[in-house]
Amino acid sequence: MSKVKQIIKSMLNAGQLFVKLIQWTINPLHTDKQKVAFVFNVSKWKQSYIRSYLSTYKVVFVPAAEKLWGLSFVFKRTPNKIFVVWGYKEDKKISQYAETHGIQVVRIEDGFVRSVGLGAMHTAPFSLCMDWKGMYFDSTKPSDLEELLNTYHFNNDPLLLKRAVHCIKMLNELGISKYNHVKKREIAELYGPKTKKRVLVIGQVEDDASIKMGSDKRWTNNDLVRLARKENSDAEIIYKPHPDVLTGRRLKQSDPNEIKDIAKVIEEPLSLVDSLKTIDHVYTITSLSGFEALIRGIKVTTVGAPFYSGWGLTDDRQLVTRRKRKLTTEELFAGAYILYPKYIDPYRKEVITIEEAIERISQAE
Repeated sequence: MSKVKQIIKSMLNAGQLFVKLIQWTINPLHTDKQKVAFVFNVSKWKQSYIRSYLSTYKVVFVPAAEKLWGLSFVFKRTPNKIFVVWGYKEDKKISQYAETHGIQVVRIEDGFVRSVGLGAMHTAPFSLCMDWKGMYFDSTKPSDLEELLNTYHFNNDPLLLKRAVHCIKMLNELGISKYNHVKKREIAELYGPKTKKRVLVIGQVEDDASIKMGSDKRWTNNDLVRLARKENSDAEIIYKPHPDVLTGRRLKQSDPNEIKDIAKVIEEPLSLVDSLKTIDHVYTITSLSGFEALIRGIKVTTVGAPFYSGWGLTDDRQLVTRRKRKLTTEELFAGAYILYPKYIDPYRKEVITIEEAIERISQAE
């Protein structure tokens, strides 16, 4: 596309946004006090369910190709606004603009009890995390979740802790994880008979933001397998590559063939719930799988700094000095799974509880 066409397209996009804002101004269904949420980096298929999470705002999905110079015309005429960004995928000029002009940036990501299918399958989630300070996987700065875990008076909320115990039991008994699309397997057929300690190494997408922003050292999956072998010389080491790497959706940066001499590499689809069966110890960089192992009573070593490290529950190789107290597994679960995310049924568009989300995911399997 020529530069002239890009300029014309940008002007048209900005004009369309401005016209929409004018229409809202004269629409009696809206009030001057209602904020506008400009939403960045959200695919079209996600937009219908994201509106449900932003129901108190006038929602404007900003076209991905839109440039700041065109948008600034609209922004200046919208004094009551926030920016909503999927993860950290926005153009850096947008975040710089927000900081310069004192605009609140809210970051959103999938919740920890998400759905049956993957986001890559365009499966809508039952939960989202919305963070006004940072994001749960970014250990370089505070987040709403980290502050909640540092300050919430769990001892004064026995009903919350009772719910946490019940939800952990539900997840374990129903075999529910973040994603639930892989058919159940008889693990003995895949792992073979257990004759000694078993260590599971959880593979991740190595260029994912959760590693880039959650680990101060650049780890590869093969590095992690070698560490697990070194520290558990008498154990059986099992390595589960990330599903998106196995299916080719994401590129691998370390070759599993290079560590087959020291670990059993699982090269076929296997659910996280099944993969944790018969496991005594899990090694991970920053994967949520580590916390899912914790709620199943498995020892966990983290070499990065995921949200669940630093609270006295995991063997941590990277410290986060902002995390200042010890928590129980139930307290950590209550903060991260019950208080932090928001749960909405993506099909009925109704606010639900985590218990209802677990039940509906279980029924949909």
